Amino acid sequence: MLVLEEMDLSVFNAESIDSYRMRMHLSRPNHVWETLNDEDFLLRLGAIGIGSDGKKYPTTAGLLMFGNEYCITREFPTYFLDYQEQYDESLRWTDRIVSSSGDWSGNVYDFYFRVYQRLIQDIKVPFAMEGGIRVDDTPVHQALREALANCLVNADYYGRQGVVIIKRKNQITFSNPGSFRIEIDAAKSGGVSDPRNSTMLKMFNLINIGERAGSGIPNILSVWSKQGWMEPIIKETFEPERASLILSMIKNPAIKIGDKKSAIKIGDKKSAINEKTKRLIIEYLTIHVSASCVEIAQAIGLKESRTREYLKSLVLEDILVSEGANRNRKYFLKK
Repeated sequence: MLVLEEMDLSVFNAESIDSYRMRMHLSRPNHVWETLNDEDFLLRLGAIGIGSDGKKYPTTAGLLMFGNEYCITREFPTYFLDYQEQYDESLRWTDRIVSSSGDWSGNVYDFYFRVYQRLIQDIKVPFAMEGGIRVDDTPVHQALREALANCLVNADYYGRQGVVIIKRKNQITFSNPGSFRIEIDAAKSGGVSDPRNSTMLKMFNLINIGERAGSGIPNILSVWSKQGWMEPIIKETFEPERASLILSMIKNPAIKIGDKKSAIKIGDKKSAINEKTKRLIIEYLTIHVSASCVEIAQAIGLKESRTREYLKSLVLEDILVSEGANRNRKYFLKK
């Protein structure tokens, strides 16, 4: 809610504001703010604040959500939003959206909707009817909206580097500057909410995106578990501080297809150890994309000969693929 008295209201992108107001009208018809002019609407939204001289100025939240990129970088010099599609390993990316391209506003609000449409392109939608209308929304769609909103709302825009979202054929990685404000285990459990940018979260909430009750990450974990996919990876790094969420759309080897019960029987320690090791290998390849047997063995703390047995098993289970021969052989997650 910092009021930026060195800026005026010309920093806002009019098309972004019009789009937001239309979405809010559809989400909350007949809301009491609907008849307000843009300035009064943005004031109540928290995008505009009153300065020490009694005049109206943009807030940092309003600038990030609705400003033009060239104005945003005046307050946030390291501001950068980056979405990449990496479908071909021989290329750095096959498609990309960046906030600095100059052919769109470059603000957080418009970035959200541009990226969300790309994220859901490959999501299969089951045929379902509700009130005679086909329902094209699924729990996976909802989880992806939550993940994207969380990434943008909890970013430290004064921090080093920017927001980076990478989509591969079987994986989506959300990464933002700034560490977790609560313990990761508490975030997984839910019920605790401490967003870095609470005003931005309110703006998303008013168009039915995001939650404040601390249920976002537990909901994502639950949806992925019901799909039988690998458990999402949540990690923190420092120097610089970054938080990352890695969502893999590949089957969890610990769960039998078509069977809600775990393939690991209670009391079967050997089976449990085998499945845990396979999961460690899959998580390593989720992050590193490709690796040799030697590299994987060192990472998971097993002998090379034993690791090779696990790799062969994962290849037979159609989870991994390998390229090359002998010491030059590399392993990848199957796309």
